[in-house]
Amino acid sequence: MRRVLYLFERFFSAWACLVSLMLAVGCGEWSETETFSVMSYNLHQYAMMDRDGGGEADDPKPQDERDAVIKLIAAERPDVIALQEMGGEIVFSRFQMALRTAGLSYPHAELLRRGRGEVNLALLSRFPIFSVQHRTNDWYSIGPAKVPVTRGFMDVTIQVTPEYRFRLINAHLKSKVYSPLGQTEMRRNEARLLNKAVRGILDETPDINLLVAGDMNDHYASAALREVAGRRGGELTDLRPVDSAGDAWTCFHAATDSYSRFDYLFVNEGMQPEVINERCRVVRDPLTYTASDHRPVIGVFQALEK
Repeated sequence: MRRVLYLFERFFSAWACLVSLMLAVGCGEWSETETFSVMSYNLHQYAMMDRDGGGEADDPKPQDERDAVIKLIAAERPDVIALQEMGGEIVFSRFQMALRTAGLSYPHAELLRRGRGEVNLALLSRFPIFSVQHRTNDWYSIGPAKVPVTRGFMDVTIQVTPEYRFRLINAHLKSKVYSPLGQTEMRRNEARLLNKAVRGILDETPDINLLVAGDMNDHYASAALREVAGRRGGELTDLRPVDSAGDAWTCFHAATDSYSRFDYLFVNEGMQPEVINERCRVVRDPLTYTASDHRPVIGVFQALEK
């Protein structure tokens, strides 16, 4: 039944995309000066999990944390949201319903679920999704072990206006949780494959508008981030948004009492001229501490080729 519901939602989303675009063209809804915003946000286990140690994955994210997430998003009102650590289809549907109740409607949605995992990638958009080309079959080797990119890479093209579209890759690289294969090496390999995907896109369409967003789980000076930024080619520019106090950190780790910048927005040369730097930001709000261990990052762009 869930599979049937999911397929129906995908069909309806595609149909709505076509209708929305036709209406936009026919009614003159868009203007050359329109801007749009993209938020990247790790929701910290917005999923059904075994939180009480009972052995069953039947405990939702606590209500106060869910409420804080919704309030933060409703206050910022992003046009597109790239999400990390989203649950399955039912949780994602309830999340969208909570946003609608808060006055936000995102008619176009994607969920990239890998296996039975509950830390999935998701996307919500006010604009039609022109195409979907998720990457779910990337593998790398560490010694004799062949390892998949666990969460895959979400890859969608969004039609902001009839004349302007951009491609968005949403990524969540390997966490810093211990692995016998070496979590640092695993993350570096995932980052290398992410940039390989970027290089492939840019080789095929050099003048494309490309945005890479997500939780990279490492510092900007790390080997993993050097791979993402394109030391082998496929160079990307880090937007490095800051909050109202000038702080760039996006993740607070309570166990070590440390603040880190793990969440990023990268653009290629084609999209960089459309960036409105002074409006890009990290959300600074006391609610962020309740909502997640991450803070949302937002990029703002002009929907006009420059």
